[in-house]
Amino acid sequence: MTADPGPHPEGRRRGRLRVYLGAAPGVGKTYRMLDEAHRRRERGTDVVVGWLDTHDRPRTARLLDGLERLPPAVRRHRGAGFAELDLDALLARRPELALVDELAHANVPGGRHAKRWQDVEELLAAGIDVVTTVNIQHLESLNDVVQQITGVPQRETVPDAVVRRADQIELVDMAPQALRRRLAHGNVYRAEQVDAALAHYFRVGNLTALRELALLWLADRVDEGLRDYRAAHRIDRVWETRERVVAALTGGPEGVTLIRRAARIADRAAGGDLLAVHVTRSDGLAGASPARLAEQRQLVESLGGSYHVVVGDDIPAALLAFARARNATQLVLGTSRRGRTARFLTGPGIGETTVARSADIDVHLVPHAFTGRGRLPALGRRHSRRRTLTGYAAGLAVPALLTAGLARAHTALNLTTDALALQLGVVAVALLGGALSALLASLTAALLLNYYFIPPVHTFTIGEANNLIALAVFAAVALCVSTVVDHAGRQTARAARATAEAETLSTLAGSVLRGTDAVPDLLERTRTSFGLDSAALLDRATGEVLARADGTAADGTAADDTAADDTAAPGTAAAPGTAAPDTAAEATEFGVGADAVLVLTGRRLPDTDQRVLAAFGAHLAAALERDRLATAAAELEPIRAADRMRTALLTAVGHDLRTPLAAALASVGSLRSPDVDFSAADRAELLDLADESLHRLARLVDDLLDLSRLRAGALTAHLRPARLDEVLPAALDALAEPGAATPAAAAPVTAATDGVPPVLADPPLLARVLGNVIANALRHTPPGVPVLVAASSHADQVEIRVVDRGPGIPPADRDRVFLPFQRLGDTDNTTGTGLGLALSRGLTEAMGGTLDLEDTPGGGTTVLLTLPAAR
Repeated sequence: MTADPGPHPEGRRRGRLRVYLGAAPGVGKTYRMLDEAHRRRERGTDVVVGWLDTHDRPRTARLLDGLERLPPAVRRHRGAGFAELDLDALLARRPELALVDELAHANVPGGRHAKRWQDVEELLAAGIDVVTTVNIQHLESLNDVVQQITGVPQRETVPDAVVRRADQIELVDMAPQALRRRLAHGNVYRAEQVDAALAHYFRVGNLTALRELALLWLADRVDEGLRDYRAAHRIDRVWETRERVVAALTGGPEGVTLIRRAARIADRAAGGDLLAVHVTRSDGLAGASPARLAEQRQLVESLGGSYHVVVGDDIPAALLAFARARNATQLVLGTSRRGRTARFLTGPGIGETTVARSADIDVHLVPHAFTGRGRLPALGRRHSRRRTLTGYAAGLAVPALLTAGLARAHTALNLTTDALALQLGVVAVALLGGALSALLASLTAALLLNYYFIPPVHTFTIGEANNLIALAVFAAVALCVSTVVDHAGRQTARAARATAEAETLSTLAGSVLRGTDAVPDLLERTRTSFGLDSAALLDRATGEVLARADGTAADGTAADDTAADDTAAPGTAAAPGTAAPDTAAEATEFGVGADAVLVLTGRRLPDTDQRVLAAFGAHLAAALERDRLATAAAELEPIRAADRMRTALLTAVGHDLRTPLAAALASVGSLRSPDVDFSAADRAELLDLADESLHRLARLVDDLLDLSRLRAGALTAHLRPARLDEVLPAALDALAEPGAATPAAAAPVTAATDGVPPVLADPPLLARVLGNVIANALRHTPPGVPVLVAASSHADQVEIRVVDRGPGIPPADRDRVFLPFQRLGDTDNTTGTGLGLALSRGLTEAMGGTLDLEDTPGGGTTVLLTLPAAR
């Protein structure tokens, strides 16, 4: 199977891909690939073997003789070396044809691509032709099917689209028995693997099923090429290369019978396809039941077929055009549901017309339980019972009233005027009550015209043939005009309803996209759009109310229903200022997904509203699923955060706690050693090291405990007025203690806090915060450069700035530095765990303040601590 690769987007010719497809290992794909390489080399093509594994098969290895083979790249992974395709070397060598075996192979981590097929895509993009191999079990779409057949999961897969885009696919086929013989002779696996392979994966049943999968997959690929060829050459004739059976669905109850009959016809032909098609009008006004079509679509798909919808006003032409486009060989239609009288009045139906035009497509007219049980086509619009009765009464009364008026002025009018006046009355009746009422009016008007105005008057006898013809023409014209008027009114009503439905759905989609609480908003839209008292969403299993809209505002007052007038569909919501018809509390239930039911109360919804209601139900199902996923994600987020914290804590315990602990243990152990006689200076140095390490360990444990209490909400700040000139010395003294992350002597600290009012804070916590922030500034400030601590008051707040002249923090990293165990790595990371700023922000927020970062003019970072001023 070949295809044109087309031009490369950048103008360079894209390489051509040839794939040798096999049903199982050992069928000879690699052998065929090498054989093709030798043929191409003999024709003068520059061929290089980029990657190939002979699997210790002697015949395959002998075919490598005479071919240039690129050395593999060796990548290290988990302490071992693995040979892989050297993509860069192959691109640099740039042969005309490259052989790359095992397309679905997963590369060892460390390369440019995770999969070998991605390497092949880069070679093709560089203009290099590639020949490769793949087994059917490695195709992504068949992965689960192969596992069900063989019981062996396939972890290395390739997307079907990659193989389908190949310019040529060649099936390497072998009968299961022949492959098992090859396996038994040791031509596929080593001797110690043969018995297990024959007993499990290479059983005859497994190989037969895999062979069928390969043949069917390739047949689909060939069929795509055939369709493209027929479309390119505009071939409309049916080529019976494969049985394709099309079931024509009208949306009627006979559709299930047609689908099953078409499926049986397709099953009798090996590899036959089942397609179902529904033709809808181009104006979208007259449609079948959406619920019934949805059920039939599910049946088609459960039988392995595909469902399609085409648009066309000439249904036979649309059916045949679809069948020819799909190269279908058989078309299944149901016999007409119309009775003999209806067929006599309306002429041949869709089935007869399709048979007459079918030409080279076989058409099956399938009888069903509803054959001949249809009614005459509706002659009038579906009005309410009251309006229908009013139309019938008008059909009798309007001609009679017009006749009475015309009879009084008979001397001033002639027969033509009388006939036109009565005809106008017939049209008025058609507008009021439909075609049936107009038919009654035309018959009544004809009789009255004959009796009162055609000589001899006051008898039903017609004296002249001309008058007889005039009366017949009058009756025919009145009937035709009334029918046309009724049809136009019916189409106008349908168009108005379709427009209103479109506006309703458009407004619905817009409101859902703009809204944040979709389910209650959708329920309220449903209630107002259909003019209902309430709309509730219930759990299907428990009956629990998930959400409800009953037309009341948040304060309990009645909501303004007129707000939804712009979205109300015709025949649904009542017009403003009028009472909705039939307001008896009736309930309508509608399934929403698999787990919920929509219950609507207020009035029984007509069948004409079901299509729009189905759209509302689909939006509700999507909104419920979105809420469920959002809830699940929100529930998982604390777990993820706790897991991240736990991982970071273990890292800190494993590294940062271990370092001072090891130093303290080493110092104490050295002092306790009886074999070494330490001098007084050495003993003092070891004691200082142990003391500093233990103090550092204690500070780290305190930070971890405080951070965990902050996260758990168990840390309480005791707020009281505190003066900065009293708190700052305590913070600086803490920096001078043994074990401090950064000693105060590392750089001078300049303080400017005079004249600042006291802050409302917890003094020990504030000293802790200032100590951590100053220590962080000292770590990043060059030696000898002072760190400035300045304070100022603004209204009811006090701002404390700790200014350093270090390298600064990029804006993208400013939020990250406040996360636990985060260090930017621009200084010695052995001097802390990254808890300082995270703990400082938490303590500041516990005291009702904020902690942020700013750029220092001239370079560096300024930490801005804001606290409320004490009154």
